[in-house]
Amino acid sequence: MALAQSLARLAEIETNYRVPPNNVEAEQALLGAILVNNDAYYRVSDFLEAAHFAEEIHRRIYDIVQSLIRAGKLATPVTLKSFVGDQDLGGMTVPQYLARLAAEATTVINAEAYGRTIYDLAMRRQLITIGEDMVNVAFDAPVDEHPRKQIEEAERRLYELAESGRYDGGFQSFSAALKTAVDLAAEAYKRDRKLSGISTGLSDLDRMLGGLQSSDLVIVAGRPGMGKTALATNIAFNVARAYSHDKNPDGTIKRLDGGVVGFFSLEMSAEQLATRIIAEQSGVASYKIRRGEIQENEFMKIADAAREMERIPFYIDQTGGISIAQLTARARRLKRQKGLDVLVVDYLQLLSGSSKKSDNRVQELTEITTGLKALAKELSVPVIALSQLSRQVEQRDDKRPQLSDLRESGSIEQDADIVMFVFREEYYLKNKEPKMGTEEYFKWQNEMEQIHGRAEVIIGKQRHGPTGTVVMQFDAEVTRFSNLTSDDRLPERM
Repeated sequence: MALAQSLARLAEIETNYRVPPNNVEAEQALLGAILVNNDAYYRVSDFLEAAHFAEEIHRRIYDIVQSLIRAGKLATPVTLKSFVGDQDLGGMTVPQYLARLAAEATTVINAEAYGRTIYDLAMRRQLITIGEDMVNVAFDAPVDEHPRKQIEEAERRLYELAESGRYDGGFQSFSAALKTAVDLAAEAYKRDRKLSGISTGLSDLDRMLGGLQSSDLVIVAGRPGMGKTALATNIAFNVARAYSHDKNPDGTIKRLDGGVVGFFSLEMSAEQLATRIIAEQSGVASYKIRRGEIQENEFMKIADAAREMERIPFYIDQTGGISIAQLTARARRLKRQKGLDVLVVDYLQLLSGSSKKSDNRVQELTEITTGLKALAKELSVPVIALSQLSRQVEQRDDKRPQLSDLRESGSIEQDADIVMFVFREEYYLKNKEPKMGTEEYFKWQNEMEQIHGRAEVIIGKQRHGPTGTVVMQFDAEVTRFSNLTSDDRLPERM
């Protein structure tokens, strides 16, 4: 009786055992097509790798085919047989198997379809592997390991899988690109502000930039105390507050104005960032809000500002010390779950590269800026990344920053589409106050009056537009940038 039960159990296990998804016939058909006509290889080479084949012998054949074709040589059953090696293939030798593949080959026309089938099944097998690993790790995880770590690792592997070997790239016709460009110009013409990009909410800056353009990496740099975080926060909130959208017939969302904002606050907490924005919107100084030194009417202003802020699509990630890979994964997740139109990173020197043991900071920063630019292109959103400047600025009489002041790596200037510097002369002059009552004091006082509340946004690089300087109003108490209201504007400093 016991033996019968054991046999029944074994039969049940065998019945429930599932073979990972594969299609040996599709692999044979593709390899045969390539061996007959090497042009078939170029129809799948963009996305298909040897690892995507389920059968070991097929992996070896495809790997050798790749090497031969890339070396400019012919890949046929004759040229391959000396490289594949000996193996028993069910009573068939390797040369016989290669000859059979070529003899039963399909046409080149079907090669891409077979390649996509092989690729898709490989993705499913890898998904199964990731799922099994998740289950095994969850069962055997150490007591002191937080589940969040496993979740982030699973997300990283899933996103790597999603991005590896995509077959939606490659060349597109110039007419398709031309149509997209004309459509963008038409949309800009229809808008009230005549902008091709997303408005920053600061019209003087918009005139220079044409708004924030999708796929652009925008660097906002400055020395500490200049207000670069304030400028980025002001722009981000303006974009989120102006957000409006409509639904397309297929159910997708079409952005009409403004946008969904993702803000990586690597230095400040979400609460500190929210306090800044409340101060800016309510007009109540942030130090008063922190200390609780507010009057009843000021509290009402804060409450009104908070109610307005609750409805806007503004998302903050306050995790410190994350890597560029983690940031990329989280940005993709936000795009998928909530949508994403503008991404802000404060600031890029606080990011780390993929290798935690990297001793070469310049190389690490190059990886970070390259990753941010690639992310902007992939998600088709502008990425605003804040950056520190080197101390050499302080050594000059004219403290206005230059491109050469960008800290630690020339890759920032190289990868950026736009580089903007925030400069406030008032910050430096304030620290040079002479003795009260002297002639120098009255001269200093006159200079302070002229530059009080003014900030310069210096556009040091713009890949698709002019460089120059936009003079803006800056209220330090509420960390708010606004358009200069006086008549003596300096829209450009050449």
